[in-house]
Amino acid sequence: MRNLVAFVLFFCFSASAQEVELTVYNQNFALVKDQRNLDLKKGVNKVDFKDVASLIEPTSVHFVSLTAPDSCYILEQNYEYDLMSSDKLLSKYIDKNIKIVTKDAKTYEGILSSFDAGNIVISGENGLSMIVRPDNIAQISFDKTPEGLITKPTLVWEIQNEKAGKHLTEVSYLTGGVNWLAEYVTVLDKDDKKISLDGWVSMNNASGASYKDAKLKLIAGDVRRVQPQIFNQMRASKMEASMDAAAPQFKEKAFFEYHMYTLQRKATLKNNQIKQISLLSANNVPVKKLFVYDPVDYYGWNWYYYENDKTTKEQKVKVKIEITNSKQNNLGMPLPKGKVKVYKKDDDGSLQFVGEDQIDHTPKDETIKLYLGDAFDVVGERKKMNFREGDHWAEESFEISLRNHKESDIEINVIEHMWRYSNWKITNKSHEFTKKDAQTIEFKVPVVKNGETKVIYTVRYWW
Repeated sequence: MRNLVAFVLFFCFSASAQEVELTVYNQNFALVKDQRNLDLKKGVNKVDFKDVASLIEPTSVHFVSLTAPDSCYILEQNYEYDLMSSDKLLSKYIDKNIKIVTKDAKTYEGILSSFDAGNIVISGENGLSMIVRPDNIAQISFDKTPEGLITKPTLVWEIQNEKAGKHLTEVSYLTGGVNWLAEYVTVLDKDDKKISLDGWVSMNNASGASYKDAKLKLIAGDVRRVQPQIFNQMRASKMEASMDAAAPQFKEKAFFEYHMYTLQRKATLKNNQIKQISLLSANNVPVKKLFVYDPVDYYGWNWYYYENDKTTKEQKVKVKIEITNSKQNNLGMPLPKGKVKVYKKDDDGSLQFVGEDQIDHTPKDETIKLYLGDAFDVVGERKKMNFREGDHWAEESFEISLRNHKESDIEINVIEHMWRYSNWKITNKSHEFTKKDAQTIEFKVPVVKNGETKVIYTVRYWW
């Protein structure tokens, strides 16, 4: 019955809003703190607390009177969410009197007998039934709002109060449907040695409520929730993009085992809106460009790959950039997890997109490696040259060919995994290596322009 237009007068006491604080977690939920004035009499008061999020977790509500915390408390709470609609109004008015005005200015009044998507049937005083098409209706009038229907999600309280008068109250609750994430945009310089970096906070509000002039805080970290939230599957039906582009506006500090980012001004976050606010901006950040050859990254730890590597395996060489998140590098703020998009100017001075990666929550002074793509002009080949085994031992040799078709010399990081057993030893090698962990080694191999370098090594296992 979407064509119906209902005009209804509905009066209900509502608390006046004073201040709203919104703490958004990057796990699709938020903590709302709502301060409002309530005029309460002594004894039991019935209060309709409106304009709450439709995805509120009712069991998370915390109420306190800041005026008289020890003499004002909730006896009973009901969360009413049976929202008013034309269909619900009509269903409540079966066998009751209604008045219909059509688009051609005809008026029908009588007892509502039935309705569906095609017809509305009403009975007049003389017992005649009249059928009205919904697409011809201009207005439907009802005597009063049926009991149990509300226009907005509402918390209905019975409050026991011992101090009559005006109370400043604070209501806190958790709601789903509010999320935030960090997004970063970087631009590489001509020599791939420095970047400029801009961080943005993107907030998505699909909670069913708007938060006007709210104090805004963001929590970065993995906060444990006992049960999965059903609102994780919900999506906003309408998105409005809003971007506040300015100097960095968030103040960061440690909070428990997480990090909190507090916006240094108030902001409005509307329902069904995506808002972006500047988080940080840094220039001349040193980076290191890496070429990484690691076949396991492509195939994973599996027997199939290693048992069939007697033939040549030609794999891509990854291109990465390495950034240290330190004050010396013009950074140093703990960085929330998020996507990082990387651009670079071409010879015409136009920005071109060169790759994207995802970073996890990164504390200060930690290193970030961004995987941007695969090198076009650098090729790696890996093949097993020999394999022997005996009683409680095995030995194998590998040859790794690295070819550089670029017009400049490069260094390639070759990663190898000693996967067969925990006891192993490199018995022969063409290049020096670094032991990264109990079963991983790394060769740093220089390869001249338009040249080829071979890395050869033998590993012996025993058990």
